Amino acid sequence: MKRSTLVLIAILIVLILAAVIVMQRPGEHSTRAGMGEPLVALDSAAVDRLEISSAGARVVLVREGGTWMLTEPIRYKADQNAVGTAISQAGHMTVAALVSSNPQKQGVFQVDSTATLLRVFEKETEKAAVRIGKAGPTYTQTYARREGSEDVHLVDGALTWTFVKPAKDWRDRSIYAAARESIKSVRFQYGDTTFVLDRVDTLWRVDGAPIEPTRVEGLLTALSSITADEFVDTAITTAGKPAGMLTVDGVQLVFLPHPAAGKYYVRTSASPQVFEIQGGKATQLLKRNADLTGQPG
Repeated sequence: MKRSTLVLIAILIVLILAAVIVMQRPGEHSTRAGMGEPLVALDSAAVDRLEISSAGARVVLVREGGTWMLTEPIRYKADQNAVGTAISQAGHMTVAALVSSNPQKQGVFQVDSTATLLRVFEKETEKAAVRIGKAGPTYTQTYARREGSEDVHLVDGALTWTFVKPAKDWRDRSIYAAARESIKSVRFQYGDTTFVLDRVDTLWRVDGAPIEPTRVEGLLTALSSITADEFVDTAITTAGKPAGMLTVDGVQLVFLPHPAAGKYYVRTSASPQVFEIQGGKATQLLKRNADLTGQPG
């Protein structure tokens, strides 16, 4: 065997021994102990409060009756699906490995005192507090540490995507929602021009004249779930008259000009909140008479 080959083998053996020694140092672990166990024990049905502190910002979500509300930094109805996902994720942080017990290594995994802190409450009593760190090597795992513990775990789940986000992403973005089959009447107003789309039995009509059912399909889909792209929490000033108004089964939606091209402000009679939507969404809703009847306006 050539001398150079023997040297390479010797170097490889030394590197392997060095790695073994490093892995055996106190506080430096790579173990499967505890694999499959939850990082924290929670009763999802009993969770009634979440507090998330991240980068100097604080989000508080509280269950009031059967509805989740965002109470800090602003009071608003929460996105119920987002909260449900968060609670499920908190209760299923399954341990994949204990990676370190060395306090000096917490910064490496981004689980030190500056990390996002999740607090979970059941019946107004804190049941868990977890520091959420950086993504793991597979990006479907995350480093996490129970507050008060020096153990850093690799847990299943992309926790940063679920918990580390601004308050607006916890808010319910719904402007108007209804089952397609429940929509019976839509009144359109553009300045002094008005017309009414309504359903009589199974037939759709515009100002009493029957129209092809296919002409309302896209409109009904858009009306069944109108969501905001942004929330406007300050006073707005608009130039000009409303771009259009819709009244859907008694709920009025007013579309106002936005300073930025391709956007609209939206007000609804069902809420004092002002919303912002992209022009593409407005186009799906602000139909003209000719769009529905197929006749020149």
